[in-house]
Amino acid sequence: METWNELKFGERTFFPVVRKLKEMKEVVFDKSFLKHANMDMELYFMFREVSKNKEDARKMDEKGLRYDITIIPPNKLGLEFVKTAGHYHPFLPGSRITYPEVYEVLEGEAHYLLQRMEEERGTEKITDIVVVKAKKGDKVIIPPNYGHVTINPTETALKMANWVARAFSSIYEPMKRRGGAAYFELTNGEFVKNEEYGEVPDIRFLKPSEVEKEVGLSLSKEVEMYELIRAPEMLAFLTNPNLLIKKKYF
Repeated sequence: METWNELKFGERTFFPVVRKLKEMKEVVFDKSFLKHANMDMELYFMFREVSKNKEDARKMDEKGLRYDITIIPPNKLGLEFVKTAGHYHPFLPGSRITYPEVYEVLEGEAHYLLQRMEEERGTEKITDIVVVKAKKGDKVIIPPNYGHVTINPTETALKMANWVARAFSSIYEPMKRRGGAAYFELTNGEFVKNEEYGEVPDIRFLKPSEVEKEVGLSLSKEVEMYELIRAPEMLAFLTNPNLLIKKKYF
């Protein structure tokens, strides 16, 4: 069985933070599966603050950026495809805009489930839900004010990278409290609503390029995303989301 206990990248070697089933039990759809599952099952591997050399690491620190690589081996959580725990990002200080993020599929395929949560009179409400199906080379932007979950819907490992501002920690509690995202993707291809949310919108299925168009940003599919460290102005929107052209998501 293939393992992912280390990652060699450029001149450097990195070791993962491993997400286990016991840390995900609240967000799994199939509760009967949990009764007999090995709670120490390793679900995915997160390599944080990855860089090819010390100079690149210095540039990332200087620009307030972080580059990560995550590997999600093929697996099933009973009736559901394996996925990440799901989280939101905090607000930019002094604003009601959360930090965005951008992903690239390096190997395999991913389904990114994005959901916008707003507060109305002290009540949390989901106002938009998007699923983006991405393949190798695709870049997927997580717009401001959206939480997200990554799903591996295939029989092969998903390897993906992300750029994000290094100034914050992800917020897992809201999805954990509600038993996951607003929809679960089952192994039969069906998306099932999470009843803990009450009434939610239907899913909008978008291509990566359509998300870019809505946000007002374009990233080349031909250029590996890591190389944007050579042109950090292309990533400035991650630390200052006000630089995004379109304001639909704010």
